[in-house]
Amino acid sequence: MDRAARKSAGAGSSTLCSQCDKPEFTCTCEKYCCFCQSQQNVRLCVDGLYYCPDCREACEMRLAETEERRPT
Repeated sequence: MDRAARKSAGAGSSTLCSQCDKPEFTCTCEKYCCFCQSQQNVRLCVDGLYYCPDCREACEMRLAETEERRPT
């Protein structure tokens, strides 16, 4: 089942990594910025890709999950 089908089937509204289809806190992919390939402070954004702070700001991308929404 592809990502669009899972979302429409009620799998929730959390953004998943575009490579492994897991939320950021369970993703085990090598994390690097999709534009500059930096590995420092990269975070998953709403499009399913990882961005460093500078590229995230330049592209006006929002974070996929906030710290408050992480499961304990």
